[in-house]
Amino acid sequence: MTPPTFVTLRRALLTLAVAVPAVLTAGAVLAPAAPALAEVPGQQRTQAPGFYRMAIGDFEVTALYDGFIDLDRKILSGASADDIQSLLARMFLADTPSVQTAVNAYLVHTGANLVLVDTGTAKAFGPALGFIADNIRAAGYNPEQVDTVLLTHLHPDHANGLLRPDGAMLFPNATVHVAKADADFWLSEEVAAKAPADSQPFFAMARAAVAPYAAAGKLKPYQPGDSLVPGVESVAAYGHTPGHSGYLFTSGERSILMWGDIVHSHSVQFARPEVVIEFDADKAQAVASRKKIFADAAAQKLWVAGAHLPFPGIGHVRTEGKGYAWVPVEFGPIRADR
Repeated sequence: MTPPTFVTLRRALLTLAVAVPAVLTAGAVLAPAAPALAEVPGQQRTQAPGFYRMAIGDFEVTALYDGFIDLDRKILSGASADDIQSLLARMFLADTPSVQTAVNAYLVHTGANLVLVDTGTAKAFGPALGFIADNIRAAGYNPEQVDTVLLTHLHPDHANGLLRPDGAMLFPNATVHVAKADADFWLSEEVAAKAPADSQPFFAMARAAVAPYAAAGKLKPYQPGDSLVPGVESVAAYGHTPGHSGYLFTSGERSILMWGDIVHSHSVQFARPEVVIEFDADKAQAVASRKKIFADAAAQKLWVAGAHLPFPGIGHVRTEGKGYAWVPVEFGPIRADR
């Protein structure tokens, strides 16, 4: 068969050009009409579920977001107002009357145990908090699967999340561990009776949060050096509260320290570790604990996780001048080699 010539192809195209308009004029439809423009939907005003995962050796660490608290900058002291203002200004917080601080908890799957470090606030401080249970579920687990709860201390933003809204145990299959020094202080009605009136509700909330666990024999105060869970050891970090403690998780050659309330304002306290917060029970001891943990974390290039660092609150501490700086984790895949 003889291939078509250029002239033949040209004649065919001209014929098609004449025929198509004629067909359309006759009423044939070759394609649907373009739809009308869709109405722009309303803004969603929600975030993604608040969890972030990473690997520490063979351990799976899941950061959980409970919500946020706005802290009045006036509760920071230990440096001049100008110094604190300057440090906040570096973070574009110069004109804000309050500073947002996250409330984080951490779920660690060790292979043998499902361990929760701190439990969040529940709804004790309003609707901006109380999302730990929701985010545990979003992360693929259920509160009933948690077998161990490690409390860094008994402040309500760490312990109130032990309970469901009806007052029952949110973690019915878990044993709750807290340093004995903290339990002896916050759970003592005698100590509470001697405390200032404005702090007595904190004692009442601590007792209520652990009450059903204590009744079920599931509250276990511990002494330094006591065995808790394989691969986990407590780290004394006293000062913020009498028994405030962190937890060091180690798998193989990798470790992460969940340090509780060593830092409340990352904008200020890394650069100036001597700055304290109004809620520190023993301010001098809190400063000493912070300086030691910063120095150890920087020297060891240790992963750390903080309850009041910007979510997910995981990263490293590095030295910077006479102080330190925060180096947050980068979002990415779960990698055991990081």
